[in-house]
Amino acid sequence: MNQINSDVANEYGSLSASHLQTEPAQREKLSLSGMHCAACVQLIEFRVRQLPGVLSFNINVASHRADLLWEPSQLSLRKIIAAIVDLGYAAFPANQSPDEHERQESKMELWRLFIAGFAMMQIMMYAFPAYLVPVPQVDGDLTPDLDRLLKLASLLITIPVICFSSLPFFRGAIRDIRNRYVGMDVPVSLGILLTFFASIWATFKGGAVYYDSAIMFVFLLLGARYIEARVQRKTTAALRVLTQLTPVMAQRMLAFPSSRQTELVETQALQSGDYLLVAAGEQIPADGIVIEGYSECDESLMTGESRAVVKDKNAKLIAGSINLNGVLVMRAAAVGNATQLSALVAMMERAATEKPPLVQLADKHASRFLLVILCIALLTAVVWWQIDSSRAIWIAISVIVVTCPCALSLATPGVMSAAIGQLAKQGILVARGRAIESLARATHFVFDKTGTLTYGKLKLLDSILLATDDTDHAMLDVEANAISLSLSLNSQHPVSKAIADALSAKPRQEVFSQKVLEWIDLHEIPGAGIEAKMNGKIYRLGRLDFVQDLHGVPYQVPEQFSGKTLSALGNEQGWIAVYALADCLREDAAEAIKTLQERGLKTLLLSGDRIDVVQKIAVDCGLENARGELSPGDKYDIIKRMQADGAVVVMVGDGMNDGPALSLADVSIVMGQGAPISQSRSDLLLMSNRLTDLAYGVKLSSFALKLIRQNLTWAIAYNLVAIPAAVTGLLEPWHAALGMSLSSLMVVFNALRLLAVNQEIRSIYVTEMQSKR
Repeated sequence: MNQINSDVANEYGSLSASHLQTEPAQREKLSLSGMHCAACVQLIEFRVRQLPGVLSFNINVASHRADLLWEPSQLSLRKIIAAIVDLGYAAFPANQSPDEHERQESKMELWRLFIAGFAMMQIMMYAFPAYLVPVPQVDGDLTPDLDRLLKLASLLITIPVICFSSLPFFRGAIRDIRNRYVGMDVPVSLGILLTFFASIWATFKGGAVYYDSAIMFVFLLLGARYIEARVQRKTTAALRVLTQLTPVMAQRMLAFPSSRQTELVETQALQSGDYLLVAAGEQIPADGIVIEGYSECDESLMTGESRAVVKDKNAKLIAGSINLNGVLVMRAAAVGNATQLSALVAMMERAATEKPPLVQLADKHASRFLLVILCIALLTAVVWWQIDSSRAIWIAISVIVVTCPCALSLATPGVMSAAIGQLAKQGILVARGRAIESLARATHFVFDKTGTLTYGKLKLLDSILLATDDTDHAMLDVEANAISLSLSLNSQHPVSKAIADALSAKPRQEVFSQKVLEWIDLHEIPGAGIEAKMNGKIYRLGRLDFVQDLHGVPYQVPEQFSGKTLSALGNEQGWIAVYALADCLREDAAEAIKTLQERGLKTLLLSGDRIDVVQKIAVDCGLENARGELSPGDKYDIIKRMQADGAVVVMVGDGMNDGPALSLADVSIVMGQGAPISQSRSDLLLMSNRLTDLAYGVKLSSFALKLIRQNLTWAIAYNLVAIPAAVTGLLEPWHAALGMSLSSLMVVFNALRLLAVNQEIRSIYVTEMQSKR
């Protein structure tokens, strides 16, 4: 994925078509501004997707960012942005912040709101006498001339509100009609204009005027939009922080190590292998390793770990983290969109656009709801014209105003964004939004052992040479170590890495054989081990049963190896060596299992390790159900049977051998240090590596789903009550304006409850762990 900055985008507009035809599809992030509801999102997506050369275009409602994939040979980025601007919205490349534009827009919105509010207070004084007529107790005597004067004064006060404060609604309505789309601004503008012109008619021809209702309608709508925008920024604050975390500039060293001279460049211009200077207080500009220096880095926004992480030579650095004190020289390994931060941000943005199945139906019909309301309003006007022609227009206006799909459209995004953002702050990154609903409904948690319940940092405790030969025993030992080291270096499994690390640390004469090891057909079998051929012989390094299947010779595990993880080396002639390793249980594993069980969730341990090792871990963690010596296919079959019995399964793993089970589970959770292929396919990524955060995630997801259901219930119930009330003439236009604004605000404010409960949950599940550190 190649991200293009604005300068390159401008160049695209001037390049010849023949040159662009050779370029592959490009991907870009855009920051959008000016959207107010789901109708705005649908309109922009519909318009951009119609452009020739656009392959995909998806908007994140929460962060107001869009993911664009297009072919530069057919269309320039500048034209895509121009198409969005023509719709009445603002669009910027991701490397340009929309904050300044949003500040200007916010300032203008406040002015519009102030004019409408000031006019509303003034017009009430002129409307008050008309409401008192005829009330003898307060001398409600209003002459026709005075009545006309008050109406004209009200008209003059209303004109600035219509011509200035209401402009955003009129522009939006014109834009929607021009694009043959019915959005929220169409009925709103229709209601404002009908009220205004009907009042002008009544001013000169006689009858009641509703200038005060029109101004109140505009004021309430502007106020609701302003509050919604502020609240939405609050609910998406954590997500916005992560999406805007990508560093912009970096100090590239020109000729390290011969020279310390640097140049300031954009991070998009960096290449893998560049040497970078990171001063204290600066962001790490790329993924890489420390070449020189000693410091501490704040990686809390990426991992949820509050403590600073020590960084010295050869330590790994994460783009976006903060260098706290010392000066570091690093070598870039992954830059731009290839960094871990960019991948995780993209993953979270995709998750925020996903909706649980519960609300997909409501969002699907939200835009159609407006057309139905306009038809109902027209029918109501016709019927009331026969009953009482003086009230027909006002009742039709009330029907249009009181109903709006805004509450339906806002039911999901605010809650989803708040949930994803709060989980991210705790080190749980959501890759797929649907996982929140599935996690809330979970009945079973299935755990892998190595790297999940344990740290996955196995240590080689002992080894036994089993091969017998007439040659020198020491030579056999060296050859066995050389073969094991050569094979283990070709695997990322924790057992292989532990063997490779231990053998690499031995003196050279104990490991490196004089024979040249030339392997053919080397491949790894997930959950079993590594197999390869050399000099016509097949060698295997891995589980005991995997090696035994090669030669058929049984092996009796010694007493001292009981409860240890074993890996063996053998060929078709028999056993060559056996390695005994041990892993440490995570400190919070038992507490996490206990917390999940207290919530009524069933827990299960599935592992490929020996049964005695698995049972020991199960006892230490308080797991009643544990099974060992399982292949990846066995895990897959067990989860499939559980789902057939109605279970909602959450699988927590870390490695490639967990892939089939993770793909089948209703929710797949991968540890932060897990295999990259597993991370890319997971629903949730536990970057904090704290198992206690799982219970935190379950409770937060449950509450988020509860809030979404409440929002949908309220939005539907409101419309079921408001529509009949407006049709039967029980609501005045200003009642309708107030009801519509309050319905939308209630949905948005309800999402804020997730932020409040977040503090409570964190105090329960996090404080105790932090006090132990």
